[in-house]
Amino acid sequence: MPHKRPALADLSRGLLLLLMTACVDTRQLCAAEAAVWPIPDWQVSTPEEQGMDSAELAKVIAYGKTKSFDSLLITRHGRIVLDAYYAPYTGDIPHNLNSATKSVVSSLIAMLRKDALLDSFEQPVLDIFADREVANVDERKKAITVQHLLDMTSGLEWDEGFEGGREQSMIDMRRSPDWVKFILDRPMSSHAPGELFYYNSGNSHLLSAIVTKLAGTATVSYANMKLLGPLGIAPPFWRRDPQGIAIGGFGLSLRPHDMAKFGYLYLRRGEWAGQQLLPAEWVDSVSHATIRMNARADASLTYHNQFWALPDQHVFMAVGYHCQVIMIFPDLDIVAAMTARDFCSFRRMAEGIAGAVKSEAPLPTNPDSTRLLDDAVSDVSTEKPTAVGPMPEIASAISGKTFRFASNALDVRSFSLSFTDSPSYAVELETHNPANPVIRIRGPMGLDGLYRKSEPTSFGLRAVKGSWVNGDTFAVDVQYVGLGEQQTFSLSFSGDNEAVLRGKTRGGREVKIDGQAGG
Repeated sequence: MPHKRPALADLSRGLLLLLMTACVDTRQLCAAEAAVWPIPDWQVSTPEEQGMDSAELAKVIAYGKTKSFDSLLITRHGRIVLDAYYAPYTGDIPHNLNSATKSVVSSLIAMLRKDALLDSFEQPVLDIFADREVANVDERKKAITVQHLLDMTSGLEWDEGFEGGREQSMIDMRRSPDWVKFILDRPMSSHAPGELFYYNSGNSHLLSAIVTKLAGTATVSYANMKLLGPLGIAPPFWRRDPQGIAIGGFGLSLRPHDMAKFGYLYLRRGEWAGQQLLPAEWVDSVSHATIRMNARADASLTYHNQFWALPDQHVFMAVGYHCQVIMIFPDLDIVAAMTARDFCSFRRMAEGIAGAVKSEAPLPTNPDSTRLLDDAVSDVSTEKPTAVGPMPEIASAISGKTFRFASNALDVRSFSLSFTDSPSYAVELETHNPANPVIRIRGPMGLDGLYRKSEPTSFGLRAVKGSWVNGDTFAVDVQYVGLGEQQTFSLSFSGDNEAVLRGKTRGGREVKIDGQAGG
């Protein structure tokens, strides 16, 4: 019997079946082929339309509340499915990324290599800075390469308090008039380059200096031209060192929507709307990080090219102090961006987000789950007043007086409180910056259990409220909205001319300082 030619409809069905089978095995590839680009900004979808359970996402929001989150944004298949902001933070305020800045800088290094401005990732660092006189040079220091900087394996002696303790090298670097010189001049540790991971933001700052040097323009300018501009991200605020070099280890601020765009570039293997901004092999290498971080909090964490990874979760991420995180899930076609004022568990966040994925196809509408999520978003975005005590007699006696303190670990030189019809504060802080040793800040203060915000600045804004704990002690709650920091102080008054200031250092150490009224 002669072979019968298949009908056109049969061919179509077979081709469709083949494509569906391929997409099951290579979800990332199929998602990239049908990529939805956030241009000029993100499209919005319900979680169920993207195969996610709203009730599970509500649980993730609740966890964020326990960890002092400022924001939580999740995208799937190129669309925002969750966009939550925790009061008093709002999504229009750029947020400091802290060390997640490092991943942006490493991306610029990859672009230098793509543009043939960097000969090789194995190029010796001292060759790039051949115009500088460098101290403590030996054969090991000569062997440090750009890749060693990228992987935090340079072997330079450094103490950053990665898992607690004093950040002595960071303190010394900030006090130095030339940060690049300070880092290059460091002696070598007992470990040779490439031998051991050790967290060192000095490595990252050298990478920014390399961008400036090889690109022939400021790191910020190169970033705007090659990376941020093409992603539709407006020129950001980026702190600089005394020489004007963008700080490589921290100091970049982005809105959560823009953080997610950066993550989406990596989710799409370096492609953006038809342009290959980053080499795909660079992204593949980052997503398969293998360098052990030896972190006590989670021994499975790995590192590569200024990115962290949870290999068993198939997640890689840009990470900054106090849970500033851009988390990429290649297998699930998800990007999550989060900002916070406290530390969080990366593993718990990854498991919670991945656990909300129930299907590759849309889920049926679930009004109960939708209501749970809507209520959770509304709850965290609405500021709740905290308890306030009655105003004691001493308030009028100390109102407007300035109390001065000797040099201390809190860096507070003076404090003044005003209990008028428009309550306010004024503080002098030591910066340890020789060029600008003291800054003076002032602004409104809430006495009704709600924050009062200062005017916006490049660093974000301050939200401050206070309350009398008892007849002689006043507690002050300060959020640096957009900086991912929150501090509480107390001032205990003995009469109207003496005060004791109490608070915690960045490392969590309790500090008590005596002060006197005057001047």
